[in-house]
Amino acid sequence: MQRPEAWPRPHPGEGAAAAQAGGPAPPARAGEPSGLRLQEPSLYTIKAVFILDNDGRRLLAKYYDDTFPSMKEQMVFEKNVFNKTSRTESEIAFFGGMTIVYKNSIDLFLYVVGSSYENELMLMSVLTCLFESLNHMLSVILESDPQQVIQKVNFRVLQSAKEQIKWSLLK
Repeated sequence: MQRPEAWPRPHPGEGAAAAQAGGPAPPARAGEPSGLRLQEPSLYTIKAVFILDNDGRRLLAKYYDDTFPSMKEQMVFEKNVFNKTSRTESEIAFFGGMTIVYKNSIDLFLYVVGSSYENELMLMSVLTCLFESLNHMLSVILESDPQQVIQKVNFRVLQSAKEQIKWSLLK
Protein backbone atom coordinates (compact mmCIF):
# COMPACT_ATOMS: atom_id res chain seq x y z
CA MET A 1 0.00 0.00 0.00
CA GLN A 2 1.31 3.45 -0.91
CA ARG A 3 1.87 6.11 1.64
CA PRO A 4 -0.43 9.14 1.29
CA GLU A 5 2.54 11.40 0.42
CA ALA A 6 3.22 9.37 -2.72
CA TRP A 7 -0.32 9.50 -4.11
CA PRO A 8 -0.78 11.72 -7.11
CA ARG A 9 -2.26 14.97 -5.90
CA PRO A 10 -3.33 18.06 -7.82
CA HIS A 11 -1.22 21.16 -7.42
CA PRO A 12 -2.66 23.94 -5.28
CA GLY A 13 -5.30 25.80 -7.25
CA GLU A 14 -6.27 22.84 -9.43
CA GLY A 15 -9.46 20.83 -9.40
CA ALA A 16 -13.13 21.45 -8.66
CA ALA A 17 -12.52 22.84 -5.18
CA ALA A 18 -10.29 25.57 -6.60
CA ALA A 19 -12.82 26.43 -9.29
CA GLN A 20 -15.52 26.86 -6.66
CA ALA A 21 -13.18 28.95 -4.51
CA GLY A 22 -12.40 31.21 -7.46
CA GLY A 23 -8.87 29.89 -7.94
CA PRO A 24 -7.12 29.57 -11.28
CA ALA A 25 -8.10 26.84 -13.67
CA PRO A 26 -5.70 23.92 -14.12
CA PRO A 27 -3.37 24.08 -17.10
CA ALA A 28 -4.81 22.80 -20.35
CA ARG A 29 -3.67 19.32 -21.28
CA ALA A 30 -3.45 17.68 -24.68
CA GLY A 31 -6.91 17.47 -26.21
CA GLU A 32 -8.47 19.95 -23.79
CA PRO A 33 -9.64 23.40 -24.82
CA SER A 34 -7.19 26.12 -23.99
CA GLY A 35 -8.11 28.42 -21.15
CA LEU A 36 -6.16 30.13 -18.44
CA ARG A 37 -2.81 28.36 -18.24
CA LEU A 38 -0.48 28.49 -15.28
CA GLN A 39 3.06 29.62 -15.89
CA GLU A 40 5.84 27.14 -15.29
CA PRO A 41 7.62 27.88 -12.00
CA SER A 42 10.95 29.64 -12.37
CA LEU A 43 13.79 30.70 -10.13
CA TYR A 44 14.14 33.84 -12.21
CA THR A 45 11.51 36.00 -10.56
CA ILE A 46 13.30 39.29 -11.14
CA LYS A 47 13.51 40.66 -14.67
CA ALA A 48 15.47 43.80 -13.78
CA VAL A 49 16.75 46.03 -11.01
CA PHE A 50 17.65 49.62 -11.69
CA ILE A 51 18.40 52.82 -9.82
CA LEU A 52 17.68 56.22 -11.32
CA ASP A 53 18.49 59.73 -10.14
CA ASN A 54 15.82 62.37 -9.58
CA ASP A 55 15.95 63.33 -13.28
CA GLY A 56 15.36 59.77 -14.45
CA ARG A 57 18.93 59.10 -15.53
CA ARG A 58 20.41 55.67 -14.95
CA LEU A 59 22.85 55.23 -12.11
CA LEU A 60 22.82 51.44 -12.07
CA ALA A 61 20.90 48.76 -13.96
CA LYS A 62 20.97 44.99 -14.17
CA TYR A 63 18.65 43.05 -16.51
CA TYR A 64 18.27 39.31 -15.98
CA ASP A 65 16.56 38.29 -19.21
CA ASP A 66 16.35 39.46 -22.81
CA THR A 67 13.05 41.36 -22.59
CA PHE A 68 15.03 44.49 -23.46
CA PRO A 69 18.09 43.20 -25.32
CA SER A 70 19.69 46.51 -26.28
CA MET A 71 20.90 49.36 -24.11
CA LYS A 72 18.66 51.75 -26.05
CA GLU A 73 15.53 49.69 -25.30
CA GLN A 74 16.49 49.48 -21.63
CA MET A 75 16.98 53.25 -21.39
CA VAL A 76 13.62 53.94 -23.07
CA PHE A 77 11.89 51.51 -20.71
CA GLU A 78 13.55 53.09 -17.66
CA LYS A 79 12.61 56.60 -18.77
CA ASN A 80 8.97 55.54 -19.35
CA VAL A 81 8.81 53.85 -15.95
CA PHE A 82 10.31 56.93 -14.30
CA ASN A 83 7.80 59.22 -16.01
CA LYS A 84 4.94 57.04 -14.78
CA THR A 85 6.17 56.60 -11.20
CA SER A 86 8.12 59.73 -10.24
CA ARG A 87 5.05 61.79 -9.31
CA THR A 88 3.10 59.15 -7.41
CA GLU A 89 3.22 58.04 -3.81
CA SER A 90 2.36 54.38 -4.41
CA GLU A 91 4.94 51.60 -4.37
CA ILE A 92 3.69 49.42 -7.21
CA ALA A 93 2.96 49.94 -10.89
CA PHE A 94 1.92 47.79 -13.80
CA PHE A 95 3.59 48.87 -17.01
CA GLY A 96 4.26 47.15 -20.31
CA GLY A 97 2.98 43.80 -19.06
CA MET A 98 5.28 43.89 -16.05
CA THR A 99 4.92 44.38 -12.31
CA ILE A 100 7.17 47.11 -10.97
CA VAL A 101 7.78 47.87 -7.31
CA TYR A 102 9.70 50.98 -6.43
CA LYS A 103 10.85 53.20 -3.63
CA ASN A 104 12.43 56.62 -3.61
CA SER A 105 14.73 58.22 -1.10
CA ILE A 106 15.57 61.89 -1.43
CA ASP A 107 17.06 61.86 -4.96
CA LEU A 108 17.21 58.14 -5.79
CA PHE A 109 14.55 55.89 -7.27
CA LEU A 110 15.02 52.13 -6.83
CA TYR A 111 13.03 49.75 -9.05
CA VAL A 112 12.55 45.99 -9.10
CA VAL A 113 10.79 44.59 -12.17
CA GLY A 114 9.02 41.23 -12.46
CA SER A 115 6.59 39.69 -14.90
CA SER A 116 2.88 40.51 -14.75
CA TYR A 117 2.07 37.29 -12.87
CA GLU A 118 4.80 37.73 -10.25
CA ASN A 119 3.94 38.02 -6.58
CA GLU A 120 4.21 41.67 -5.57
CA LEU A 121 5.20 40.76 -2.02
CA MET A 122 8.18 38.76 -3.27
CA LEU A 123 9.29 41.66 -5.45
CA MET A 124 8.80 44.07 -2.55
CA SER A 125 10.96 41.93 -0.26
CA VAL A 126 13.79 42.10 -2.81
CA LEU A 127 13.35 45.87 -3.07
CA THR A 128 13.31 46.31 0.71
CA CYS A 129 16.48 44.24 1.07
CA LEU A 130 18.22 46.28 -1.61
CA PHE A 131 17.01 49.57 -0.15
CA GLU A 132 18.04 48.76 3.42
CA SER A 133 21.41 47.35 2.33
CA LEU A 134 22.23 50.50 0.40
CA ASN A 135 20.97 52.60 3.28
CA HIS A 136 23.39 50.90 5.67
CA MET A 137 26.33 51.10 3.27
CA LEU A 138 25.71 54.70 2.19
CA SER A 139 24.56 56.16 5.50
CA VAL A 140 25.12 59.72 6.59
CA ILE A 141 28.69 60.62 7.41
CA LEU A 142 28.85 61.31 11.12
CA GLU A 143 32.40 62.64 11.17
CA SER A 144 33.77 65.54 9.13
CA ASP A 145 37.29 65.72 10.55
CA PRO A 146 39.61 63.88 8.10
CA GLN A 147 41.99 62.81 10.86
CA GLN A 148 39.16 61.17 12.83
CA VAL A 149 37.92 59.35 9.72
CA ILE A 150 41.45 58.07 8.98
CA GLN A 151 41.90 57.00 12.58
CA LYS A 152 38.62 55.03 12.54
CA VAL A 153 39.45 53.39 9.21
CA ASN A 154 42.96 52.50 10.40
CA PHE A 155 41.50 51.01 13.59
CA ARG A 156 39.14 48.79 11.58
CA VAL A 157 41.93 47.74 9.21
CA LEU A 158 44.16 46.96 12.19
CA GLN A 159 41.39 44.88 13.85
CA SER A 160 40.82 42.98 10.60
CA ALA A 161 44.56 42.30 10.21
CA LYS A 162 44.74 41.01 13.81
CA GLU A 163 41.84 38.62 13.14
CA GLN A 164 43.44 37.31 9.96
CA ILE A 165 46.80 36.73 11.67
CA LYS A 166 45.10 35.00 14.60
CA TRP A 167 43.20 32.62 12.31
CA SER A 168 46.26 31.90 10.18
CA LEU A 169 48.26 30.96 13.31
CA LEU A 170 45.45 28.71 14.61
CA LYS A 171 45.32 26.68 11.40
